[in-house]
Amino acid sequence: MVQGPANRPLSDVIVIDFSQIFQGPYASLLLAKAGAFVIKVEPPRGEPGRRRADPGKSATLPFAMLNQNKHAVTLNLKHERGRELLFRMVERADVLLENFSPGTMDGLGVGWSRLREINARLIYATGTGFGISGPDRDNLAMDMTIQAASGIMSVTGFPDGPPVKAGPTLVDFMGGIHLYAGIVTALYDRDRSGVGRLVEVAMQETVWPSLAASYDYYYRTGELPPRTGNRQSGLNSAPYNVFTTADGHVAIHVVTEAHFQNLLKAMGREDLADDPRFATNAARVAHMDEADALVETWTRTLPKMEVFARAKEYRIPCAPVRTAPEVMNDPHMHERGMLARIDHPELGEIVVPATPLRLHGTDKVEPGPSPTIGQHNTEIYGGWLGLSAAEIAELKATGVI
Repeated sequence: MVQGPANRPLSDVIVIDFSQIFQGPYASLLLAKAGAFVIKVEPPRGEPGRRRADPGKSATLPFAMLNQNKHAVTLNLKHERGRELLFRMVERADVLLENFSPGTMDGLGVGWSRLREINARLIYATGTGFGISGPDRDNLAMDMTIQAASGIMSVTGFPDGPPVKAGPTLVDFMGGIHLYAGIVTALYDRDRSGVGRLVEVAMQETVWPSLAASYDYYYRTGELPPRTGNRQSGLNSAPYNVFTTADGHVAIHVVTEAHFQNLLKAMGREDLADDPRFATNAARVAHMDEADALVETWTRTLPKMEVFARAKEYRIPCAPVRTAPEVMNDPHMHERGMLARIDHPELGEIVVPATPLRLHGTDKVEPGPSPTIGQHNTEIYGGWLGLSAAEIAELKATGVI
């Protein structure tokens, strides 16, 4: 019987993971890091996330990051014997997770309505772009297209430029976080009700609240929220911007009047403490260009880390704009165990994340390399389902796995 470690919150949870690319794999990574036994199920040639790898490799860095601590099997659901194997796994599983287009699993005869008949306690979780109902259900959904449809791109960029997507794959990961939350909520509910349920997350819906400042701008002014560059989306806070330094940039966000008075001290401009242009946040917003110019006159004279040090000394919200390599090697996150260096059999030494969810008093799941395609076929189909070596060989020969 497959089972996870003892002193971890989800150690008795078995997950059948059909997820791909970013959204679903991040949800199942969080489940694995909480102790769940995650069986990653892929078609015989691997999930699409593997196909971005260099020739001769089955993993990219994102794939290796998101598929740690999972067991990988191959399975062809277009084959009747493949569906039968899935049914046997579902009998023993707690969760099935997928982020295919709506109706994909139903079309194969292995959707929620069929699987609930096999295991009434199953949590079936599906992550999609727009949901499994509604007029937009079948619209093709990628991170960038959801950023466009959700309004994110309309308020991202500078006023004199075109709409711009957010740099990171924001929507996929927001979707994955909410999918994890939905699964864990359903597991909690199952403890009381004794039955599973369908859990669905639409990526568009997960990012709607993130535009709160833009909605507020429209509510207050009746005008379309503008693209504000690095300024606050609602244009109601100042100074709030990214400022040039002698060797890079820093982000500064003044939240309270005490922050601004401290900023004047850090800049050596206490003579402006009573200047009516800067006396209140409302006044600074009305003179936003002047407030920003005042700060940048100071930041341009110093390296970014010196600006950050001065801001830290005076308790001003500030951070240097760091590069990807700087963040990958962040001593703080490495010391806290959020980031770790591991030796990957295909990629060499890489940096991988743990989980941001810290439940003190539980055992940490140590990072491990992502599995190769079908790496655990024998362990799962033989050791768990009890198939013989001959049966496994036949499944492989006939294209079932």
